[in-house]
Amino acid sequence: MEDATLLGDVKYHLGFSNSRFTSSGQKIHLMLTPNPSHLEAVNPIVEGIVRAFADSDYKNDYSKIVPILIHGDASVAGQGIIYEILQMSELEGFRTGGTIHLVVNNQLGFTTNYLDGRSSIYCTDIAKIIQSPILHVNADDVEEVVYAVNLAVEFRQQFHKDVFVDLLGYRKYGHNEGDEPRFTQPTLYKLIEKHPNPLQIYIEKLTADHTITLEEASNLEKEFIHHLDKSLEESELTEKTKTYSFFEENGLASSKPKLKILRLHRQLM
Repeated sequence: MEDATLLGDVKYHLGFSNSRFTSSGQKIHLMLTPNPSHLEAVNPIVEGIVRAFADSDYKNDYSKIVPILIHGDASVAGQGIIYEILQMSELEGFRTGGTIHLVVNNQLGFTTNYLDGRSSIYCTDIAKIIQSPILHVNADDVEEVVYAVNLAVEFRQQFHKDVFVDLLGYRKYGHNEGDEPRFTQPTLYKLIEKHPNPLQIYIEKLTADHTITLEEASNLEKEFIHHLDKSLEESELTEKTKTYSFFEENGLASSKPKLKILRLHRQLM
């Protein structure tokens, strides 16, 4: 029987939470907030959850909790909700101690050339309205990406202000199965077809400086693929997945869908 509370959205938009341990043994609770297909709509929800926990559980100690928002290049430049979140970020009634913004800058939103898609030079120029630092990093360079993210976290924890990481990359395929970028950007995509992926680039770097051998790199890749295959096999043993309320699981109140609304939804289906 279909769960009427899902209202037809894709299942991986339902959210997820889990606790992990760092290399030093510190426990970190991770929360992936339920988000609809219009992904940027989740931004104020994330900020509200963080503010609620900061007020109720952490005595306004924002070093204990941090909001992380992931944007596409098109949405961060073109959607008004980004400006709204930023201009409210330092207000007493709405502040959350600074947000880490990860921008996947790879033309995911549009096949359109960026010169035809926005007026600003960088998609992250909106961050300048609150003088937020913007770290532009080559997404092909694994170690520089890690460095930039670590620096962003340190900045946020030290100064409790928003910080942006602009991951400059590319997408090899279309936005979805109905988008073929080779139709609109044939020259660019001939170059992308020949461009090595980040894994190949990093392996070449590590083998060139004799950190690992090609055989070791190959074995690591095989071990990882085996781990994924084994996890997939284990997941297929579960006939029916039980879903839990994200909000209740994380100590937040959730509203129950009213019977009249569910009946109306079924009539419209």
